Amino acid sequence: MSSPFSDITDTIFDKKSVLSESYQPEQILEREKEIDAFSHALQDVLFGREPENVFLYGKAGLGKTAVAKYMMNELQREIETREKADELHVHEYNCNGKTLFMIVRQLVNDLLPPNASSFPKRGLGTGDAFDELYRQLDRHGGTHLVVFDEIDHLDEADTLLYEFPRARSNGHITNAMVGIIGISNNYTFRQSLSSKVKDTLMEAEISFSPYDAGELQTILYDRAEQAFVEGACDSSAVAKAAALSAQDMGNARQAIDLLRVGGEVAQRKDDDTVTDTHVEEARNLVQRGRLQDKIHDQTEHAQYILETIAKLDQRGEVPARSKTIQTGYEQVADAYGTSPLTTLKSIQDHLSDLYMLGFLVRHERNKGLSGGQYYEYELDLDPMIVLETRETIEQPPE
Repeated sequence: MSSPFSDITDTIFDKKSVLSESYQPEQILEREKEIDAFSHALQDVLFGREPENVFLYGKAGLGKTAVAKYMMNELQREIETREKADELHVHEYNCNGKTLFMIVRQLVNDLLPPNASSFPKRGLGTGDAFDELYRQLDRHGGTHLVVFDEIDHLDEADTLLYEFPRARSNGHITNAMVGIIGISNNYTFRQSLSSKVKDTLMEAEISFSPYDAGELQTILYDRAEQAFVEGACDSSAVAKAAALSAQDMGNARQAIDLLRVGGEVAQRKDDDTVTDTHVEEARNLVQRGRLQDKIHDQTEHAQYILETIAKLDQRGEVPARSKTIQTGYEQVADAYGTSPLTTLKSIQDHLSDLYMLGFLVRHERNKGLSGGQYYEYELDLDPMIVLETRETIEQPPE
């Protein structure tokens, strides 16, 4: 019996990994202005001075994380040539789905000596974790830049951003210097911080705007040249992927995904060259995948609310008021063995965030003096995508 793989002998891909989300390019294209602002914000590190805090803002897929990684690597390389610079330690963490204690504990464990016992998961609090963190920072000395990706997903961001930047001025550390690099998909994240945190941070803000079609083409031509064998990607495919992404959100990640999936479509059809037709076919596949990724990225309770509205949609009970959604949400949370949020205001805040992120359509109603003004919500995507995605994340208890 022949192998199911025996007929697969050719591929149009050469280095397909350059089209993956995890790929870190050696050169960052079309972000010269942001890189220049970043380098000015970090210049004190080259002279052994306390680093400035830097925050990067912009929607997903605009290069924030890639630029941050690139800048940390370049700074580390430059430090080695500078006599006045202290030893540089870079720490990178993604805050999505993490508590403050988990983040601080992870940082402590990364700083502990190799033979030391890990900081315990239970029995000690966040304050204890901060105390140990300060001890370990002073033990290492030097300059520490801590990159917090998706920091807007951290519920206790206020505490982190108040405590950490003030550690040296408050006498918690004396031998080390600390700077924060925050990365947020939420342009309004800073507005949610308390006034004392804003006064403490004094950060440099760098905003990442969407790419236009020309910028996306530059990025895609560079990736396509590496990803495909010679002559296997037509210029029409690059132009189509760039145009579709520019019309949508100016998202480089989406454009790269369109090119990769377009290549997979061509390969399944045994075509030798990726064309705009293959990219057009890839469009629906990518859109569905991106929506699933966006749902995955939401907090647990935000996902429960999306699942609730999807179920209301299937029963023909949308658009629905927040009170109706709250009742269904409590049932969903209970089904997963989770304590639901207790106030209608917290549900309304989540609904507002999900509306701003493009998951929901919001209808403003005005019943006049008798009923007042209120909002009703419904999904702005196929409810089956929500339910299928939720099913892959976790199954409700039997």
